[in-house]
Amino acid sequence: MDASASAPSGAEASTGSKTIADLLPLAAERYGDRVAVQFKQDGAWHEVTVAGVAAIAQEIGLGLVDLGVQPGDRVSILCRTRPEWTYCDFGATEAGACVVPIYPTNAPEECEWVLADSGARVVICEDASQVAKVAEVRERLPALQHVVVIDPDGVPADAITLQDLRARGRGADRQQLARRIAAVQPADPFTIIYTSGTTGPPKGCVLTHGNYRAILTMAQSTRAVEGDELTYLYLPLAHSFALLIQLLSFDVGACIAYWSNDPQQLVMELNEVRPTNFPSVPRIFEKIYTLVTSNGDPELIGKAVQVGMTVRELELAGRPVPDELQAHFERAEEELFSKVRAAFGGRMRQAVSGAAPIAREILEFFFACGVPVFEGYGMTETATAATFQSLDDYKFGTVGKPFPGVELRIADDGEVLIRGANIFAGYHNNADASFGAVEDGWLHTGDLGSLDADGFLTITGRKKDIIITAGGKNLTPANIENDMKQCRWVSQAVMYGDRRPYPVILVTLDAEEIVPWAQQNGLPGDVEQLARHPDVHAMIQAHLDRANDKYAQVEKVKKLAILGHDLSQETGELTPTLKVKRNVVNEKYRAVFDELYAS
Repeated sequence: MDASASAPSGAEASTGSKTIADLLPLAAERYGDRVAVQFKQDGAWHEVTVAGVAAIAQEIGLGLVDLGVQPGDRVSILCRTRPEWTYCDFGATEAGACVVPIYPTNAPEECEWVLADSGARVVICEDASQVAKVAEVRERLPALQHVVVIDPDGVPADAITLQDLRARGRGADRQQLARRIAAVQPADPFTIIYTSGTTGPPKGCVLTHGNYRAILTMAQSTRAVEGDELTYLYLPLAHSFALLIQLLSFDVGACIAYWSNDPQQLVMELNEVRPTNFPSVPRIFEKIYTLVTSNGDPELIGKAVQVGMTVRELELAGRPVPDELQAHFERAEEELFSKVRAAFGGRMRQAVSGAAPIAREILEFFFACGVPVFEGYGMTETATAATFQSLDDYKFGTVGKPFPGVELRIADDGEVLIRGANIFAGYHNNADASFGAVEDGWLHTGDLGSLDADGFLTITGRKKDIIITAGGKNLTPANIENDMKQCRWVSQAVMYGDRRPYPVILVTLDAEEIVPWAQQNGLPGDVEQLARHPDVHAMIQAHLDRANDKYAQVEKVKKLAILGHDLSQETGELTPTLKVKRNVVNEKYRAVFDELYAS
């Protein structure tokens, strides 16, 4: 079974760039006075135009040329999501370099792996804490010649500040950069993005200028981001999802508002910038869902969602809404829907959830409230994306249809195969023939899925995540894990049971929710104590019992353990996009799982 879509026609709504290197200069010519960047500093939001970003990137690019960076050299960026990441990314690209992102949450040894494997000559660090990581491993990085730092407070004297780098570029011949930009070809490496490594060491996905130019053109044909859009960017720019949004915004002349890196301020900032577009990961939508539903009656909310779904689908189809249904809708609009939209700033055209599965119930809830959150699908290896959904064409429970120019096929064993101009050029220094192998142009994704008669793709699991019980039953952990994460008190859930008689589950508590509840009910305010408290265990067990009702007997989770702390990136249990590293959790908490079976 396969599905495909015809190639997009032209690039009327874009810069029409040949590569990513000439994208920003062309954007400056076309959209120069438009605001491209918003960021919060000292309690106030500041703006930079497209022309302003282009000028900064040019200085950085010329500064890197002055440092001796040659076309094709690797320039790494070790920094959180902020405007300077974007400036440096464009600057290095215009200098003809290949950008290698590193997650700012990475440990020194993880930074060493990326820097050494890529052969980076320059690393641009955010601040003293990131410089210290590099300093710890620098003696094992013979290719690394320069360390540049964005915020210079407390850094060694031999580090080059970003301001110094820009000053070098200011006095240089601009034609040097123009020649570098013109020399870049679509087949040249644009970036090497290291997968976050849910299993094994990260692999460097080599993505060309042609790969990203292709996916930009595909995304524009679906109105993924429009020229008058304001996108709130929470995602880490070291991840391909955020990179695509960055490039797409500049290509169509849209604006990006960068979050301030404080999770407690996310909802407040959504209200301040009032975005029309919000790409994010499931955990953020799950948290907002919990925030807006935690004090409501689940039965009344369920009825309101049914009403909202029906009315909005009738409106999209251009059909009349019966008076009685409209009356119910207006009541739900006043009591619930308008408040949910307000939580997102009140102007949201659409949001996109990616990087991991999300529960269908959450998507339907937001859709009913007038905040369409659609799932897409892709991998780093597909230059971020392969499928999309929009208000014109969506189906909840699926991850959408292939982008124009992308082909999908389901292999005999159920694996999703993808072909298109966005498929990566291979792994750097690693001819891995397992997941991510490209055969006859088809990328073998490692994901299992199905295509329906309308061409919508449903992801049913991941080959390496499928649990096979001792009785031979194949189970997909993501289903019940998503069900459990809908519980107000639950942060993470990990199902276990490979070669075991039945599945069990490990749950962590959401401290932001469970601690205030505990204090109101006279229970300890410590998560570790709450994890052992019988009242808490009974509450989580009741939610598990309700979730189990949806599944066949052999699929039901028989036992539950509650961990006394949350999973985190710092302890190596989560990726930077908050996906669980299943193999790490299984090994780290093996004794906990063993105890569940022993008892």
